[in-house]
This record gives sequence, C-alpha cells and structure tokens, in this order.
Amino acid sequence: MHDPNDTPALPQRRRPHDIEHQRRGLLFVLSSPSGAGKSTIARMLLEADESIAMSVSATTRPMRPGEVEGRDYHFVDTAEFKRMVADGEFYEWAHVFDHRYGTPKTQVRTILDRGRDVLFDIDWQGAQQLFQQAGGDVVRVFILPPSVEELNRRLAARGTDSAEVVASRMARAASEISHWDGYDYVLINDDVERCFAQVRLILRAERLKRSRQTGLIGFARGLMGGG
Repeated sequence: MHDPNDTPALPQRRRPHDIEHQRRGLLFVLSSPSGAGKSTIARMLLEADESIAMSVSATTRPMRPGEVEGRDYHFVDTAEFKRMVADGEFYEWAHVFDHRYGTPKTQVRTILDRGRDVLFDIDWQGAQQLFQQAGGDVVRVFILPPSVEELNRRLAARGTDSAEVVASRMARAASEISHWDGYDYVLINDDVERCFAQVRLILRAERLKRSRQTGLIGFARGLMGGG
C-alpha cells in the first residue's frame, strides 16, 4: 500500500511576485526650486514606501536645533569636505547658499546593496553630476510650482526668512526652473496629494522596466524551455 508520506516533495517554484523583487536598485531624484514642494513629497514617499531610503548628504553648514548627525546630514568641516572631494568620495557636490553639500558614494552603495532604492533631494547641478556617474540607474523628476506668485507666497508664509532671503530664493528659483528640460519627468505641484500620486506612479513604472528586473531573465528562459 502506498504511503502518502513517502511521496517526494516537489521542488518549490518561485512565484512571479518574488521575481518582481529581483531587480537592480535605482537612484530616484526629486528637484525643484525652494518652496515648490519636493521636500514634502520626499517625506511622504519615505513614509509610504519602505523600499526606498533617503540619501543623506554631507554638508559644511552648522547643525540646526533638532537635527541629528547621520539622519538629517553628515556634518563635516570645510577641510574634511575638500578632502572628500579630492579623493572622489562624492557622487555629486555643490555650493548652495554659502555652504557645501555632497552625496557620499559609500552610503548610497550600502543602501543599494540592501536591495532598496535611493531617494535624492538635490538641485539640477547635483542631478546632472549624478547622471554623469550613474547613468541608466538615475531617474530624474523636476517639480514646478503652479505660478511665480504662489511660489513667493509659500516662501513668505514660512516665516523663517527675511524679505531679502525670500528675494534671493526667488532669484535662485528662476535659475533652477531654467533647467527643467534636463529631467526625465516634469510635474506641476498645484495639489500636493495629486503630485505625490504622480511621483509614486513614476517610481512604480521605473521599477518595472525590463532592464531593471534582473529576476526576469531566468524566469523568461524557463518559460521558453531553456532554463
């Protein structure tokens, strides 16, 4: 009499859901002029998606109340920052409002090695430098304000900057916006929830690109009888 317990176990096959998660990580860039909403949307994305982690920049600016080393920034002095530049330790770096900011390569690679994507909140110069070094792994999204008047209102409503600083930020905004056509996607943030939903759609679509789904190679060969 056949004992059902003697039946050899069938090899487990990978589910398509598992295969979807075998992909190459991407570097997801959000850029916008100050006040257009990129930091708000970046925060919303980090809260909603555990598969993406924020790139933490190194900076020479002083630590502000409430900030934490390694969470908000890696705080370094000017001499150390210059050494890191000389040694090629940054993917990108720039001067912004009298301070230096840069993206250390080591922390980005650590995040990618853990199977997660990396989110960047950087300006057009940083996005350009990052693209030059990482190419096809970079996805660039630029966020525009609905109008100049609304951007000025948002900056003034913060209540943390003088009129002179707001004017300086508005001038810089015009320069930032002039580089909108160097991005893969451009969104208008006239409603933060809608803009956030569009950002999530872009991220999902980019994750599904054939070139990033490394798990599909063996799966497709198996379907064709070659794996």
